[in-house]
Amino acid sequence: MSEPYDIAVIGGGINGAGIARDAAGRGARVLLLERGDLARGTSSASTKLIHGGLRYLEHYEFGLVREALSEREKLWGIAPHVIWPLRFVLPYRKGLRPKWLLRAGLFLYDHIGGRKALPATRTIDLAKHAAGAPLKSGLHTAFVYSDGWVDDARLVVLNARDAANRGATVRTRCEVTELRREAGAWTILAGGETFRAGAVVNAAGPAVLDLLHRAGVPPHQKMRLVRGSHIVVRKLFDHDFAYFFQLPDGRIFFAIPYERDFTLIGTTDADHHGALDDLAASADEIAYLCAGVNEYFAQAITPADVAWSYSGVRPLMDDGRGRPEAATRGYSFALDGGDGVPPLLSVFGGKITTYRTLAESAVARLQPHVAALQGGDWSDGEPLPGGDFPKQTAASLTAALARDYPFLGPDQALRLTRAYGTLARTILGDAKALAGLGTDFGHGLSEREAAYLIAAEWARTADDVLWRRTKLGLRFSVEEAAALEAWMAKNSPAR
Repeated sequence: MSEPYDIAVIGGGINGAGIARDAAGRGARVLLLERGDLARGTSSASTKLIHGGLRYLEHYEFGLVREALSEREKLWGIAPHVIWPLRFVLPYRKGLRPKWLLRAGLFLYDHIGGRKALPATRTIDLAKHAAGAPLKSGLHTAFVYSDGWVDDARLVVLNARDAANRGATVRTRCEVTELRREAGAWTILAGGETFRAGAVVNAAGPAVLDLLHRAGVPPHQKMRLVRGSHIVVRKLFDHDFAYFFQLPDGRIFFAIPYERDFTLIGTTDADHHGALDDLAASADEIAYLCAGVNEYFAQAITPADVAWSYSGVRPLMDDGRGRPEAATRGYSFALDGGDGVPPLLSVFGGKITTYRTLAESAVARLQPHVAALQGGDWSDGEPLPGGDFPKQTAASLTAALARDYPFLGPDQALRLTRAYGTLARTILGDAKALAGLGTDFGHGLSEREAAYLIAAEWARTADDVLWRRTKLGLRFSVEEAAALEAWMAKNSPAR
């Protein structure tokens, strides 16, 4: 049995990784346990946006929207390699939400969240704007507003990496099978080992209630599991704007430039009652998203055009609202114990944009019960690994990398800086040619990069590399993925 930890965080999604980072940065001895790979579930299955949630305004979630909007530029500031601004085009469509309502909502969106560097909303004529070219005729007016894009899985990994840099122990593929209070602390059985911790954070996402049952703690919060699915197709447009579309059923969906050659489309909202593993977009969900695209784009698509689809379950608080899309994206906590009883703090709800403030709030709840936690909020002023450069100079960082490593093509230099920021140079080292990076697994993934992902980012399988640490799975053939898997099996620590 290892020396006791101050806090054990169970769940390696964005909330768990963020809480581990925050607590480690305040001096606590932290253990982060994840039963699979980091970001294996909900946190890699998002729409990949850092946004206030424009549509939440019509559900009167003003506090949540304000909090999320205030986080956009803070997160951009600490992770400018994996987060960057994106302009969204919202076409007005007669018969749906009236033009005055869209204008009013966007005015509020611009002014309640402390926007500084992001440009304000403006009105465009689609007949004269590049965003109008791929759309069907009959759409004239649109509003262009600001939000942000995020590589969601990398954001999780970077938070875990920063937690480890600050002293946390991160254990992946280490499922918690039992946890119990004994001798004034928690005993945790996970991955065939026994750990001890003074406090436990239950950040298990959709499995939060299951973990409470394992701990013998009755849950007092109802959860609503809502499945969201997305599709990826070959790019439908050649500009850098994203789209926010309304549908006749009252729902909305996004069409977003993705990995240079693709368009990401989503999301659906459906109550989920099944298993949490091996989720997949259903045929009906794929057909629904294709139909939505065909409402707006001149180029029609069918399910046969889908290059990739994915699905995730959002663990939302059950606030009794009827439609899944109306369920709150806010968060809450439940603290069991304290006053001499080893505490268990459970996290309910949340969204990727508010993960940092959620983590601050979670650690504040624990601070009276964990003496090792010292100091106040700090995480908004410290860059995540590789993000130590001014947020508006990402293009210069890419240009400098391409200049200093001329054997990289422009696409490869962009991919590396958008994944690793200043740490791209750590991976490339003193290489003078591509051959200096070792085996080329295809599409710019080198042996040296894969070795870095094993050593520094807990990657153990080809899927970890291709779908979470990178999105090169969109380009790899079955044979290329199999070759990478064989190399990973030979070069990774025991799983």
